[in-house]
Amino acid sequence: MGNLKLEPAISRLDLLAPPVAAALEVWPADAPIDGDQIMVAPIDGSLADTAEFCQAYGVGLEESANCVIVAGKRGELTRYAACVVLATTRADVNGLVRKHLDARKASFAPMDDAVRLSGMEYGGITPIGLPKDWPVLVDARVVAMPHVIIGSGVRASKIAIAGPALGALPGAQVIEGLAREA
Repeated sequence: MGNLKLEPAISRLDLLAPPVAAALEVWPADAPIDGDQIMVAPIDGSLADTAEFCQAYGVGLEESANCVIVAGKRGELTRYAACVVLATTRADVNGLVRKHLDARKASFAPMDDAVRLSGMEYGGITPIGLPKDWPVLVDARVVAMPHVIIGSGVRASKIAIAGPALGALPGAQVIEGLAREA
């Protein structure tokens, strides 16, 4: 996990966006890991973007996961989903994600919408604490990782979590081939 100074996230709720902190406070007892096994580390918020973060903190891209918010539209209806993919891959937005959302058109959600609807900062959005009606689509490669680094809901910290725990989040669906190599 590079040179991150990790601490149990439950003891550092101040490093998390409010929806993330709220989700950790009610972490399910039947989750594959206990809530106190989710770790958080403060970082320089100007280095939150994946490539810069990995270089600055000695974390491999293959250990990092990105959470992107996708908006799928069919007529006047817009559905949102979170896609969690390794940083070495890209979500198949116009293929699997579009079909999963039963949308005619799918694209990355506009930044303002993603921030407003998630209650998180752009560049720090995480699958933990998202709106309950959003599916969380997790690439099978993420779940296969012993640990990954993801956003914390804010740009000034990162979460370290076991990959299988992301596949067990509320609303999560593990999908083989959700992402393609970048």
